[in-house]
Amino acid sequence: MKFTEFGFSPEVLEGLDAMRFEEATPVQVETIPRIMEGKDMIGCAQTGTGKTAAYLLPVLDRQIRAGHEGLNTLVLVPTRELAMQIDQQMEGFGYFLPITSTAVYGGNDAGLWNNQKKALITGAHVIIATPGRLIQHLSMGYVKMDTLKHLILDEADRMLDMGFYEDIMQIVSYLPKERQTLMFSATMPEKIRKLARELLTNPEEVNIAMSKPAEGILQGAYVVYETQKIPLVNSLIKGKDLKSILIFSSTKQKVKDIHISLRKNGFNARAIHSDLGQSERTEVMRQFKNRNIQILVATDIVARGIDVEGIDLVINFDVPNDAEDYVHRVGRTARASSSGIALTFITEKDQQDFQDIEKLIENEIIKMKLPEEIGEGPQYNPGKKHRDKGRKKGGKPKHHYKKKQK
Repeated sequence: MKFTEFGFSPEVLEGLDAMRFEEATPVQVETIPRIMEGKDMIGCAQTGTGKTAAYLLPVLDRQIRAGHEGLNTLVLVPTRELAMQIDQQMEGFGYFLPITSTAVYGGNDAGLWNNQKKALITGAHVIIATPGRLIQHLSMGYVKMDTLKHLILDEADRMLDMGFYEDIMQIVSYLPKERQTLMFSATMPEKIRKLARELLTNPEEVNIAMSKPAEGILQGAYVVYETQKIPLVNSLIKGKDLKSILIFSSTKQKVKDIHISLRKNGFNARAIHSDLGQSERTEVMRQFKNRNIQILVATDIVARGIDVEGIDLVINFDVPNDAEDYVHRVGRTARASSSGIALTFITEKDQQDFQDIEKLIENEIIKMKLPEEIGEGPQYNPGKKHRDKGRKKGGKPKHHYKKKQK
């Protein structure tokens, strides 16, 4: 279905034409007409399916037609990276529209706080916010929510996982009861349905391609001891013509260790984790997006907040704790119609978790032979209880990282 068939206003279509948006994705086809009708909705769609445009476009169209003044739309998101990403998309969609937006997220920069405060006082039409920082502004008394018409919760499952339930409910207490509420989540556990029952009125439900990696992703896995992981990363990347590589690990200490090793081996790599200041994280993301950095090593908190075209290789240095998170991590490659490679490192203690992932995506992922210089890894036998001995090639057991530190 083409975007011209939705009945958008000429101003919205002008922006879409400038951005070369022509064919709608399945989630957009299913959700946009319902949102344009003013219905509450809960949508289940994984990252990379086009859900941001699915909710922004009809909300912007409704705002243009109503000639609304003041704050119209609030988008709540779990991380600052996602807030910034959505705000960038807002700039594109709203280029030809008399609509202003601002992203509200945490950071120690006084200038950042003052810019957010100014936008909230003067009445930006669209606010994209993380719950914690928005509550800080709300508590100061200068944020007026009485004109709000649309509340959108993006990646609602991740917000609940991060402990934002009470913050969300506190924010909702400031909002008009008469509003359109939209909720998007990659998964649909009972806690999400409970939240939907509390916030939405007779919602429509849309489920799109849940928990299945894109068809263009070539998936593979290596069964390894913990101490083989960093040498394997270097071995896989050495001599390869890969312009953009993303490596996810479960802890910031591992991210730092991987980054140090890659730099020692002459790779153009940078790391992003919670120890970096906001300005540093923003600059690293900008350079990675612009291809000034070949390899980005990141904690999994940014797995759903990266929107970069053409990532050639994603490496899961650790098997994700949650099978659903695997889909989000590998979803950073093969966006839309592109192709890419996703590799996962499986230790003995991770084998059952990885088998759960294979069951979820209904696909047995090939276990690849380790490069000769890495040595032999453990056997893949997920039905057996293992204890990772952290062996090196032909060596004795060696200390390895503790499990899933945060």
